[in-house]
Order: sequence, then structure tokens, then C-alpha cells
Amino acid sequence: MAWLELIKTIKTTPLYIGGLILGFSSLALGMALISQYVFGLHPCVLCIYQRWPYVIAIILGILVMMFKNNVKASALFVGLSSLTFFANSAIAFFHSGVERHWWEGLKGCGTPDMSGTAAELLERIKNMPQAKCSEIPWADPILGGSMANYNVLVCFVMGIICFSSFIALSRRSNGY
Repeated sequence: MAWLELIKTIKTTPLYIGGLILGFSSLALGMALISQYVFGLHPCVLCIYQRWPYVIAIILGILVMMFKNNVKASALFVGLSSLTFFANSAIAFFHSGVERHWWEGLKGCGTPDMSGTAAELLERIKNMPQAKCSEIPWADPILGGSMANYNVLVCFVMGIICFSSFIALSRRSNGY
């Protein structure tokens, strides 16, 4: 019940929700890039996959704000943002499972194929990501969660916020 009350308090104007999508996605992507380039936490393949939905959400957030006077178009872009955040949450959940050794990662998450000539092996090693998906490069010292674990939660919450806003904007565009 508390979640429903919280969602009702969120402003559902296209400008506000577009700014929220744009701001949150920019902040999350910026934090990932800072952790990589400033703190030296090299991303694995799944970390990179989790960045793409943020890029898409940034574009969608800009579109929501650009079409702020067209409620139907804004609602469409907010709905697509919701799907984008839910997809990112699913990717992060898969990554969390790989980190916790619940299941195997993708082919690019492990060590390279060791067959072939030395030159072929060297080329595969050079093109391989520097981090393994099954290793946690940073964990919260208090709760022990990884960046992928927190990404599951925050993207799921953003997906709910966007979906709720999509419903509100859709109802408004239909005269309810």
C-alpha cells in the first residue's frame, strides 16, 4: 500500500517525468563511467550490456521533454522508458546471478578459447574484456551488494515509476 501512495505523489507531467528519466539515467551512466575511468573498476561484458539501456533511456527522456505538449507522444516515450528500465533490471538480475554463481555467464564472460595457434590465442586474449562477469569488483561494505545487485533494484523501481506515469499520461490524453 505504501508503494501506491508513493507513486501517487510523483508528478506525472511530461517535463517532470522526462527530466527524471534523463537525470537518473545520466547519473547512473556517469557513475559507471567514473567507476571505470577514475577508480579503475574495469567492466565485464554484462556491465557493458547494462549501460546500453541507460543510453536508450537518456534519448527517451529527451524525447519525452521535447514532446511535452503532446501527451500521447510523451506517454509513448515514457512507456518505452519503462520497458527499457525493466530490461536493464533483467540484465542486471542475470549478472547478479552470475556473480553469485547461481548460473553460468555468457560466452564472453569467461576465459578465452585456448585452441589454435599462439597468434590466434594472443589475439583472443587481447580482445577479451579485462574483467570476469563472475567476479564482483566492488561490494557495498555494509550490505554486501554489488553494483549489479543495486542496478536490479533501482531499474525495477524506475520501471514502476515510468509505468505508473505512462498510465497516468495515457489516461490524461484520453480525457480521464
